[in-house]
Amino acid sequence: MYLRVTERRNRDGSTVAYYALAENVWNAKAKRSEARVVHSFGRADQLDRAALQRLVASIQRVIDADDAAALPIRGKTVIPEIEIDAVFDLGIVLVARALWEELGIGEAIRTRMDRAELTAPHELALFAMAAQRLDDPGSKLGCATRWLPDIAWLPEAGKLAVDQLYRALDFLAVWSDEIERDVFLRSADLLRLDVDLIFYDTTTAYFEIDEPDEHCEQWGGKLFSPLRQRGHSKEGRDANPQVVIAMAVTRDGMPVRSWVLPGNTADVATVARIKQDLHAWQLGRCLFVGDAGMYSADNLAELSRGLGRYV
Repeated sequence: MYLRVTERRNRDGSTVAYYALAENVWNAKAKRSEARVVHSFGRADQLDRAALQRLVASIQRVIDADDAAALPIRGKTVIPEIEIDAVFDLGIVLVARALWEELGIGEAIRTRMDRAELTAPHELALFAMAAQRLDDPGSKLGCATRWLPDIAWLPEAGKLAVDQLYRALDFLAVWSDEIERDVFLRSADLLRLDVDLIFYDTTTAYFEIDEPDEHCEQWGGKLFSPLRQRGHSKEGRDANPQVVIAMAVTRDGMPVRSWVLPGNTADVATVARIKQDLHAWQLGRCLFVGDAGMYSADNLAELSRGLGRYV
């Protein structure tokens, strides 16, 4: 393909040149190569030379991208290719933030922070840990040193230190009962949960820590005793200190509430507290379903109070 120049002589002896984009094609019948016009640019003296220069620059940019940066296009320089310095995940953060607000989690936390007159970024730290759990589960240290600065697009939390994440968990430990209640009631209304039937069960969990937990701690006006205690382990670790984790769910498997209890707590001894906590959430008359580990005369009497029912 080439630029073809043809001339026509006028009667007065002058000549006029014409420009066209042409290519040679083979004529099988005539057995010869012939020129075929692909596009006619018109008379040379009437040609828009700037348009022709833009075409040349466009072709040159495709052929040699490195040299194209120096070619003018409409009085401007061709912008070089963009270099990508970093890539961050945004989708998980956006979805997590939408759920955080829709389920009322953020509002419940902010309400307790206002009541306690706290200005620390506890809500932001808790949201960062929750979003990390959805995207790339890891430790608090990994959240502060790897996930926030290098993976997720959450610039407002970029300066959070691991100590701030732990302090946010301390805040949550104090206000968890009220926050859980607000979130559950919001979810029950939003998702139209059927809460007339509550399934309840417990399990045990074993973990190790660097320092012994031999004393009680006071925080926010509440006294906390060590949760890690030796008891009957459902994982076969009777010799190791553990905690008891209890959970109540609806018939559809939606969580209602969870508890972390001392590791020496027997299943049969948890029912009275669970019933009281559910009653405080206006769930005292639901049908309570538990396994044989909850069976005792005292538990049956407790579950029967206030028109309560059980299976």
